[in-house]
Amino acid sequence: PTMQTMISVTRLSYLIPLLFLFGGCASVQYSAMEKVGVYKRDILVDRVEDAQEAQQAAKQEVTSAYEQFTALVKVDGGDLEKTYKRLQSAVADTQDSVAEVDDRIEAIEQVAEDLFDEWRDELDQYSSASLRRSSEQKLRDTEIRYQRMLDSMKRARKRIDPVLHVFQDHVLFLKHNLNARALASLKGEVTSIEGKVDQLISEMEAAIAEADRFIQTME
Repeated sequence: PTMQTMISVTRLSYLIPLLFLFGGCASVQYSAMEKVGVYKRDILVDRVEDAQEAQQAAKQEVTSAYEQFTALVKVDGGDLEKTYKRLQSAVADTQDSVAEVDDRIEAIEQVAEDLFDEWRDELDQYSSASLRRSSEQKLRDTEIRYQRMLDSMKRARKRIDPVLHVFQDHVLFLKHNLNARALASLKGEVTSIEGKVDQLISEMEAAIAEADRFIQTME
């Protein structure tokens, strides 16, 4: 990263507590941060990076839950309770990580909307027609790249629910039916869900890569 980027990141990290101090008033938050050279553009990049981290964590949790799900089918009777508890824990961790992804995406959308609104309003302040056209074109390009990145994130997020619901249903069912007959019913589910898990992981990796490309164009 460039020295300017490193300075912006340092400033942003320093000012994160201010966001909580000022509560929900976004205009006050932005004003306070702009006074030390951190602008909506910097905040957007920071939030996209946060969402990347949340997606990476969710991908790992989904993978872990699937591994525990498949392990439960193969377990010996003596390890049944222990393996079930690992699945239960992995599913709970996945639920938490998905909630974090939702929060991060919402935070991205909020600051992006504010950034683009401000950018459009400032177009009218130009006295130079050529500079206005140049800025307007950059705004359109940035909005296109942003929407592509956001759509990728949301596609990946949408694919989590069908997989997570299968895990949740079986954790709930096995809670009171932890026996060989119940486990036998899982074998078919493991096969049917494998493709969904593979597609989900692929979509999440694509979203993470798309976020990388967006960040690079913003720095």
